[in-house]
Amino acid sequence: MKNIFLCCGIFCFIVSVNAQQQAQPYNWKSVQIGGGGFVDGLVYHPTAKGVLYCRTDMGGAYRWNDLSKTWEPLLDWVSYKESNLMGVESIALDPADANRLYMACGTYTSSPGPNAILRSNNKGKTFERTNVPFRMGGNENGRGNGERMAVDPNNGSIVYMGTRLDGLWKSSDHGATWKQVTSFPAIANPDVPTPPQGANRGQGFRYRPRTNGIIFVLFDPKSGIQNNATSIIYAGTSQKGKESLFRSSDGGLTWQPLAGQPIDWMPTHAVLAPDGMMYITYGTSPGPTPMTDGALYQYNTQTGEWKNITPVKPDPDKGKAFGYAAVAVDIHHPQSIIVSTFNRYGKAGGEDIFRSIDAGKTWKPIFTAGGAGRFDYSLAPYVAHTGIHWLFDLEIDPSNADHAIFTTGYGLHETFNLTNVDGGKPTTWGVVNNGIEETVGLDLLSPPQGVPLVSAIGDYGGFVHHKLDKPVPEGNFINPHFANTDAIVCAAQNSNIMLRVGEASTQVGGGNIGYTLDGGKTWHPTQTVPQAESKRGSISISASGKVWIWTPEHSMPYITDDNGASWKPIAGLPTNIRTIADPVNDAKFYALALFDGILYTSSDSGNSFYGHTLHLPNSLPQPVKRGDIRGGQDHLYATPGKEGDLWLAAFDGLYHTDNIDKPFEKTNKVQEIHAFGFGKAAPDTNFPALYIAGVINGEDGIFRSNDKGEIWTRINDDKHLWSLILQITGDPKTYGRVYVGTHGRGIFYGDAIR
Repeated sequence: MKNIFLCCGIFCFIVSVNAQQQAQPYNWKSVQIGGGGFVDGLVYHPTAKGVLYCRTDMGGAYRWNDLSKTWEPLLDWVSYKESNLMGVESIALDPADANRLYMACGTYTSSPGPNAILRSNNKGKTFERTNVPFRMGGNENGRGNGERMAVDPNNGSIVYMGTRLDGLWKSSDHGATWKQVTSFPAIANPDVPTPPQGANRGQGFRYRPRTNGIIFVLFDPKSGIQNNATSIIYAGTSQKGKESLFRSSDGGLTWQPLAGQPIDWMPTHAVLAPDGMMYITYGTSPGPTPMTDGALYQYNTQTGEWKNITPVKPDPDKGKAFGYAAVAVDIHHPQSIIVSTFNRYGKAGGEDIFRSIDAGKTWKPIFTAGGAGRFDYSLAPYVAHTGIHWLFDLEIDPSNADHAIFTTGYGLHETFNLTNVDGGKPTTWGVVNNGIEETVGLDLLSPPQGVPLVSAIGDYGGFVHHKLDKPVPEGNFINPHFANTDAIVCAAQNSNIMLRVGEASTQVGGGNIGYTLDGGKTWHPTQTVPQAESKRGSISISASGKVWIWTPEHSMPYITDDNGASWKPIAGLPTNIRTIADPVNDAKFYALALFDGILYTSSDSGNSFYGHTLHLPNSLPQPVKRGDIRGGQDHLYATPGKEGDLWLAAFDGLYHTDNIDKPFEKTNKVQEIHAFGFGKAAPDTNFPALYIAGVINGEDGIFRSNDKGEIWTRINDDKHLWSLILQITGDPKTYGRVYVGTHGRGIFYGDAIR
């Protein structure tokens, strides 16, 4: 149950060598995008200046470094098999000990696990771990609610955790062991809206109508004395139509609903101010499913009085359907409050934060309706056209009343002049994502000439990275602008010609395929598409760039030789098949139906394909059941600079042939592949370097081979595993440089330390 893990830094040093494989030290850095995912929670220590953490829905958690002004990742040691830990359900700090940190980790309640409580007594430099029987959903509906876990301010050995499906749990030994609080009331299923049309791939878990459970635990520190259990504890549940807020007055032994509480909505956040006032936000859903109504209430814990202090009331009948997501209090000025809306778009008036300095009697908007809030996007230019959204947490710095931070679907914004709102003066909100990288790398391209990297990512399209250590100044792909980019390729003999396919952004618009003829400087949509519904899928391009083959999602492949002015279907290929081009012979293309055991080839520039029996030295890999993780591969690859030289990266092995008339041979030692790619050949060799993320000789890691897979060199270490690695490719221009695309930790690049 207990293990110790070391957290990460920038440099990775590997010195061990064994007889079968080698190791080499590498310097790893993030390709700078700046955010790119949902930061769904912020936790300040109430008394220790600069001690701050944030959690994400699928990209781990971060600790703020107040000296370097950067976020430091805490979960880069999580392995492929333990990827469920990357969704952080909740973070808790000990108010009496700034070194103690607790994290509740589990991404999906439907996952077989693991789910764990990670606990640290040195601010996350190392962790002890307890695997727990209760399920978590860090990337499910309601993930912006919280905090579900809390430490007793009078007795730091006591920790409570509210769960989605398994009730309330308590630890009395600093999180080492846990017992269920059986006296806590049963929780009903919430009325969760159906998924919105066009929900992104991968959001099935997010919108699944599961119980959201207990969303916050709050202690009243004044009801206890040091080293004794606090008497009064509050817990909020994600219920509407019945009581959702409960109080214990005997240290958690018994629980009663708060009298007179509102029941029209479900709570989303709550904060207990030092003056005894509790503030609770409400909505019709836990979010990020849309809310249609909501409110902000004040509850006087001394008198039991409730007040509706909602800044702007929703009016669904007039198209003003929204709710309230989060609330924060200045602990040194408890009548100063900020609260955020959710889903307040269009006619509703725009997403906003409202501020009050009189405990909710009067309010001022920060951004809309005359608010003077302004944004500085310079540290992450791509967010300029995205708009603020998913403001599910906001905090006022306990050590600086002018400093506030709020979360979004792409990271964080902060201001250092919050109190300007009180006098109607401007506030400036800058991006504070330095160190946070939460994108999903769906495809990576390092062209033979030109820019070092072009990325295809989820939610924010992708980027042409002219410099790896600075965010792209012009932002992400435009003309067309995609929400998701599924694939990106370039012509092997003309890197100026690149293609990308995906799904057009509903916010900016555009088509589902784009191309560039100048190495990514300018992009263009095609004049036509194969079918009206063509989107996503895979794309290939002939060596010269003349012929393109697009297989849209759920479609047969289509071909064009006039830059997309016209398309025609390709006979003889099944639907959903991925084609690749030979990098030398302009007339050759290949496609693989792995589970059918057929290799298709074309020698007439993709106009027709012929099927061959796929010859492997063992039985064909078998497809997996829906929902299982097989890996990011089962794909065919063509070796750069070599005609007819093909590699099959199956989940359970690596296969190679240098002639399609010869059978594939399995490369020894490779047991599992999560990602595969090529890079520049090593000095004094003429075959591209191979890169694998996977398992070789029983060791999980990232590996490079300079000799067609005979010897593999591990180039990462156990502090830098990054959970799910989806993509890997070497740089054809620089030997040893490799790019790694992860599922929620952004994109990394590594260079050998010589």
